[in-house]
Amino acid sequence: MADGDGLGEAAVAAASPAPAPGPSLPLGWRERLRAGLAGTWASLWFVVGLGLLYSLRVPLRLCENLAAVTVFLNSLTPKFYVALTGTCSLISGLIFIFEYWYFHKHGMSFIEQVSVNHLRPLMGGTERSISESTSLSSNRESETTRQNLSECKVWRNPLNLFRGAEYRRFTWVTGKEPLTYYDMNLSAQDHQTFFTCDTDILHPSDTVMQKAWRERNPLARIKAAYQALELNNDCATAYILLAEEEATTIVDVERLFKQALKAGEMIYRRSQQCQHQSPQHEAQLRRDTNVLVYTKRRLAMCARKLGRIREAVKIMRDLMKEFPPLTMWNIHENLLESLLELQAYADVQAVLAKYDDISLPKSAAICYTAALLKTRTVSDKFSPETASRRGLSTAEINAVEAIHRAVEFNPHVPKYLLEMKSLILPPEHIQKRGDSEAVAYAFFHLQHWKRIEGALNLLQCTWEGTFHPVSVYPKKELPFFICFTAGLCSSTAMIALLTHQFPEIMSVFAKAGYHETSEAHPSLRTSTLASHLDSLKGQKIHGQDLSLSSLSDAF
Repeated sequence: MADGDGLGEAAVAAASPAPAPGPSLPLGWRERLRAGLAGTWASLWFVVGLGLLYSLRVPLRLCENLAAVTVFLNSLTPKFYVALTGTCSLISGLIFIFEYWYFHKHGMSFIEQVSVNHLRPLMGGTERSISESTSLSSNRESETTRQNLSECKVWRNPLNLFRGAEYRRFTWVTGKEPLTYYDMNLSAQDHQTFFTCDTDILHPSDTVMQKAWRERNPLARIKAAYQALELNNDCATAYILLAEEEATTIVDVERLFKQALKAGEMIYRRSQQCQHQSPQHEAQLRRDTNVLVYTKRRLAMCARKLGRIREAVKIMRDLMKEFPPLTMWNIHENLLESLLELQAYADVQAVLAKYDDISLPKSAAICYTAALLKTRTVSDKFSPETASRRGLSTAEINAVEAIHRAVEFNPHVPKYLLEMKSLILPPEHIQKRGDSEAVAYAFFHLQHWKRIEGALNLLQCTWEGTFHPVSVYPKKELPFFICFTAGLCSSTAMIALLTHQFPEIMSVFAKAGYHETSEAHPSLRTSTLASHLDSLKGQKIHGQDLSLSSLSDAF
C-alpha cells in the first residue's frame, strides 16, 4: 500500500487523541437541550400571540373590521369571481410550465430545491433534534441497503472518472459539460450519505465539509475544503474533495489521495477504539470506514491509470479481503478490468466464478466478461461459412450462448463494441441494463475485445439475432409540486369556466361558503345557501326560469 508524503510527522503528533470514556454527559446532550428549548420557545410565543390578539380585540375593533369585510364580500359581483379564478388559473399555469421546464432541464423541482437549500436553514433546519438525527442514521442505513438490492435502477459507476483531472479536461477542449445536473446531484447525495454522519456538528472541520458536499458551485466546494483543512489538517474528506475536483492531473490526484489515506487511517483507528460507546460512535465508524475504502479504491484506480496495474490489483484484492460486506462499491468490476489489462484470464475466471452468481446483482461487466472468456477460446478460428457447413462445436456453442446471455442482459453494448455508435465519456451513475451502462462498459473494455483476435467478429455474427429493445430509461417520477401546480391550474380553470357560464349561481355558493365559516360569531351570521336559492326563485338567467331543479340540471 502506498504511503502518503504530504503530511509530516508533526501533523501526526499534533492530532488530538481519541477521547477517553468516562462519566461525562452522553453524546448528543447539546442537541437534546436545543431541541427542548426550541419546542418550549415556539409554544410560548404561540400562547403569547394568542393572548395579545385577545387583549387587543377592542382597541383594534376586530369585530367591526370583520363585519366590514363581510359587507365587502357580499357586495362583490360575479365578474370579480370570474377575474379572480381566471387570474389564479393563469398564475398556477405559469408556475406549472416553469416547474415542468426546470425539472426536465435540471432533474428536480425548483420549489423543492429552494425549500431545502434556502428556506429550511432560515427555519432552523440546521439544528438537528435527536429524532432527526436518529431518522438520518436510519435513512443512511436504508440507503446503503437499498443500493445493495438487485432491483435498484440507478447505480454508481464503479469506473467513474475524476472530475478535475478527466471530466474537466473535456470541458476545456470542447467547452461542453460532460455530466448532467441530475448525475451530479446523485453524486452529491452519495457524498452526503457516505462522508457525513450525525457527529459532524461536534467537529468544526466536519461541519464545514458537511456544507461543502451540499454546495452546487465547484469553486465554493473547493474553498470550503481549504477552510476545513485550516481548521483540521487531518480532515480526510477535504483531501478527497480536492483530489476529485481541483487536481488537474492523475499525479496530483494520487498525491492528494495519499494524504487522505494517511489521515483516514488515523481517524479509522480512533473510531475502532470507541465504536461500542454509543450509536453515534458506531455511525462515525461507518462513515470513517466508507472514507477509508473509497480512498483506497481511488488510489487503486490512480495506479491503474498510471500504468502500475499490478499495484492496483493488489490494493483491490486487499480491499475485498478486508471489507467483504461493502459490495456496494463494486470493487470486483475494477479488479476485472485491471486483470483483463494484465491478460490474466485465469484470474479473471476465478473472480467471475465468485461474483457471477444468481444471488448477486448482474452487470454488463460480469456478463460480457464471461462471454469474452468463452469467445477467446474459439474466436481466432471461427468462420461463419465453416460453421454453417460443419455446425458449431461444443466450445463455439458455449461462446454463442454466453454472448446471447450477455445481450439478453444489456442489448445496447454490442453497438458500442462494434463501433456502430459513437462513444462518449461515461457518466458517474449508470442505469442497469440501459444505454448508460453500455457506454460505461464499452469505454473501458473495448480495448480488451479488440486485443482478442476474432472476438468482435464472433460478437457481430451472434448478437443481431438476439437483440431486442428490452432496456429503456425509466421515466422520472414527477415531483409533488409539479403535480400540485397542474391540479391547481386545472381546478381553477374549471372554476373560472363555471363562474363565467353561471355567474349568479357561483356567487351564491361563494358567499354561502364564507357565511358558513363565519357563522360562529353572532355579528357575522348571515343567511345560508338555501335562503339565497329561495331568494333567486322566479328570476331568470340567460332567459330561463331559475329553480332548484334547473340548478341541479345545470351542474
